[in-house]
Amino acid sequence: MKTALMVAEKPSLAQNLANILSNGKCNTNKGSNSACAVHEWSGTFKNEPVKFKMTSVCGHVMSLDFTGKYNNWDKVDPVELFICPTEKKEAMPRLRIPAFLAQEARGCDYLILWLDCDKEGENICFEVMSCVQNYMKGDVYSPAVTFRARFSAITDKDIKSAMMNLVRPNENESRSVDARQELDLRIGCAFTRFQTKYFQGRYGDLDASLISYGPCQTPTLGFCVQRHDDIQTFKPETYWVLRVTASTSEGRELPLEWKRVRSFEKDIANMFLVGIKEFKEATVVNIQAKEKIKSRPTALNTVELMRVASAGLGMGPHHAMQIAERLYIQGYISYPRTETTSYGENFDLIGSLRLQQNSNKWGSEVRALLANGINKPKKGHDAGDHPPITPMKPASESELEGDMWRIYDYITRHFIATLSKDCRYLSTTLTFSVGSETFYYTGNTLVDAGYTEIMHWQAFGKDEFVPVLKVEEVLRAHDHRLVECQTSPPDYLTESEVITLMEKHGIGTDASIPVHINNICQRNYVSVGSGRRLVPTSLGVVLVHGYQKIDPELVLPTMRSAVEEQLNLIAIGRADFHAVLTHTTEIFRRKFQYFVRSIEAMDQLFEVSFSSLKTSGKALSRCGKCRRYMRYIQAKPARLHCSHCDDTYTLPQHGTVRIYRELKCPLDDFELLSWSSGSKGKSFPLCPYCYNHPPFRDMKKGFGCNSCTHPTCPYGVNSTGVSGCVECDGVLVLDPSAPKWKLACNRCDVIINIFEDASRVSVCESSCACGAQLVCVEYRAERTRLPAALTEMTACLYCEPAFSALVEKHRAVAPRSGGSRGRSARGRGKHRNKQPKDKMAQLAAYFV
Repeated sequence: MKTALMVAEKPSLAQNLANILSNGKCNTNKGSNSACAVHEWSGTFKNEPVKFKMTSVCGHVMSLDFTGKYNNWDKVDPVELFICPTEKKEAMPRLRIPAFLAQEARGCDYLILWLDCDKEGENICFEVMSCVQNYMKGDVYSPAVTFRARFSAITDKDIKSAMMNLVRPNENESRSVDARQELDLRIGCAFTRFQTKYFQGRYGDLDASLISYGPCQTPTLGFCVQRHDDIQTFKPETYWVLRVTASTSEGRELPLEWKRVRSFEKDIANMFLVGIKEFKEATVVNIQAKEKIKSRPTALNTVELMRVASAGLGMGPHHAMQIAERLYIQGYISYPRTETTSYGENFDLIGSLRLQQNSNKWGSEVRALLANGINKPKKGHDAGDHPPITPMKPASESELEGDMWRIYDYITRHFIATLSKDCRYLSTTLTFSVGSETFYYTGNTLVDAGYTEIMHWQAFGKDEFVPVLKVEEVLRAHDHRLVECQTSPPDYLTESEVITLMEKHGIGTDASIPVHINNICQRNYVSVGSGRRLVPTSLGVVLVHGYQKIDPELVLPTMRSAVEEQLNLIAIGRADFHAVLTHTTEIFRRKFQYFVRSIEAMDQLFEVSFSSLKTSGKALSRCGKCRRYMRYIQAKPARLHCSHCDDTYTLPQHGTVRIYRELKCPLDDFELLSWSSGSKGKSFPLCPYCYNHPPFRDMKKGFGCNSCTHPTCPYGVNSTGVSGCVECDGVLVLDPSAPKWKLACNRCDVIINIFEDASRVSVCESSCACGAQLVCVEYRAERTRLPAALTEMTACLYCEPAFSALVEKHRAVAPRSGGSRGRSARGRGKHRNKQPKDKMAQLAAYFV
């Protein structure tokens, strides 16, 4: 029997697809990488019996990066990144996805790809094909071996229809993604490395670990800063408005609006006021009643969903799309990444609507629609990708909680509204003359609520009072006055408005727009204010002004939209991949070189807004070269600066740094520091110089003393290491954070709490037969936890039964440092014979 391998984009999606295709009769086994399951069943394919195997990847299998030496920021000129070689690397090495796919593909006859139906999905298709090409029986690039399923919803009907109508993967779309990845990598890394090193080496209060540039994120930031500049340069103007109140015979007051609207000259406004003040009558000169329409929405696409989530639901677009994707994978909604706002001719509107008729939220409205007949949806834009976002099965608030329900609720109400009537209301305008001036009063009354019954937040509100009057009827006019007003500046852009601008200018795709907005928030370029308004920080403002001063095209949306057009031409086969890549890279390489030569123009702006390193931070520890105190700069990225030597030393991030017992490094005489991620995290001592300039070949930049292989240093791993870590290739090292004694892996986040209330713990020179170093523990007599009330004991932490009850393994809570990695010379005889498979077995291994 032949075998067909199926691959989905996520494990949860693979499970849903397997259940549908096998009619719930598949057998599930855990994959060799523990992250992806394999679902198996028997069926028919190409009119012959076939064994199906459904598994998945976890997003992109491969990621693009520079080859080894070009990842060194200190040794590579950023301009080289425009021409240096790149390579595909495993996106998530710990999951071993390529090896897992190769293992499952061995001996298979067919490959059926169930990746998401967008350009990124096409790219992952070819990543999967590359992983399995040497293991399949046939040629994986042959149309007789590899097939592509196209679907827009996780329903029985859609999935089985996709299985019956398999197509070929689209290589052009995949190549357009490759081009985008390479351009973003080369351009972004070159600019980011240069400006990060340049400005962090000169200023201490930037409060940003990375000063990044992105071909999409920077124009996005440009929109926010442009609005900020409009607000800052706005000059309010005073104007005057003429007000009159008319009263009906029943005593109802009508505030009348001036036809001239306003006057910016007070003398002229006063002249108009004097001209009418003596007139105490308002005469009706015209009555106009007109029925107006508030149009129902077009079908829902991704950009509109993100806009509504931000403006109406108070959710960031990035978070909203994560929620929408979860709803899609669970089968509640159709594919949430689409540019189309028009239902196809074959779209089953009635069938989708019927699914919602029993809802306790909108069931009555749906039943009324079905009984009276639906309205033909408005004609929207057909982008040719996926159908609009619609609900695919009913759900209740108890079934979907929190933000998942709020997104599902909006999508469903929007869908029902597209099939409802427009909202109709009558707008009546009464025109009055008071002396020589004309005024008017407008009142609106509802005729038919239409779609606003289901989208209640757009409801009309109360009917406004409209008096029944005739032409030439006279009302009493009173309260003639001038009202002084001022023009007001625009407000900061909301996320919703930024999304609209990005779509208008072709910045990013429906999939990447939320990522770019999220990036400028995380980079500390903007902060999210009330109403989800994006307020630029000083750093964001100075960066954009600097780009505008040197090369405005770096921040204008026109450059990126032109690149996006070229990428789209690759996707439809009308542009050559290599030609687009070469041409665009060369343009940005020249722009980069000009940017480097002109950086002083941007630096002048930074000087005004930020403090130099010499004046930032506080004195902390002595420099080993000049013996003067270095300044500790806590703002991101944390670092030490010696103003006398003009040297800056990077420190571990996301923790606290203190002097470590006023001890010195035996190699360079720098005072040691202690870094800690908190009481429930890990800590280690480090030498600022060794951390940045590793003294031994087997050490890398970013190592603390807990990984230093100095043979005699009392703070290095040879003196403080106890044993190999059971979960990685690291070493368990005695943590210096007494009195809460613990062992912490110098590579991963494993922590073992040991000997609570002990007064002293040390690592001995001698070792146990199991390969671990012996540990000496001392207690005060009144606090001892040792057997027979002993106050001191030396033994193996793993082999001594008396010690087993005094240790407890867990994981560091706070984010671990970027440092303290690598394999150490200590603990080569690691305390593990065979890697236990599950976490409980690993935990038990410590105490056996």
